[in-house]
Amino acid sequence: MASDRTSRLNPADQREFPTSPRVGVGGVVIDRGRVLLVRRGHAPLKGEWSIPGGLVEVGETLKQAVAREVEEETGLLVKPVDLLGVFERVIRATKPRTLRGKVRYHYVLIDYLCELRRHRGLGPRDPPQPRSDVTDARWVRERELEDFRLSNTARKAIQEAFRSLHCSRKRASSRERTFPSSAEDHPIR
Repeated sequence: MASDRTSRLNPADQREFPTSPRVGVGGVVIDRGRVLLVRRGHAPLKGEWSIPGGLVEVGETLKQAVAREVEEETGLLVKPVDLLGVFERVIRATKPRTLRGKVRYHYVLIDYLCELRRHRGLGPRDPPQPRSDVTDARWVRERELEDFRLSNTARKAIQEAFRSLHCSRKRASSRERTFPSSAEDHPIR
């Protein structure tokens, strides 16, 4: 059965045993070859590592929601730059027997690649600060990701972000070689 706190909410705002899917956003922040991870402090992913994010508030654009959530959870200011993908998470109740099989959580998640702007109240090299509903926040190198238990959804979003960055760097490097910046540098005169 839904918790006492949940049962007092407007049914349209209810996260646990919702009457309709909740729309959430996530921010994949990559800086200097590291991705920002947070450890969740509340269900449904309590204790698990993920990307910063949360629910979209009424009147917010998706990008505003991403920036707000990353700042609320880590103190970092970001700019969402690219849509990485749309995912869904449907979690069914397993206990008690009377609720078994009912949808306990249903999220539609929209993840963005984010550019780090700066830390609020922190120096540029200071670690992110866990805030809001997270218990830990840290930068993790791509090769260290296997050491963190991540949901498949979070792992896919992070992989797509690194792939997107690697491809954009290759394209930029290719353009620099293909289109010299001045006539003197051009191989054909």
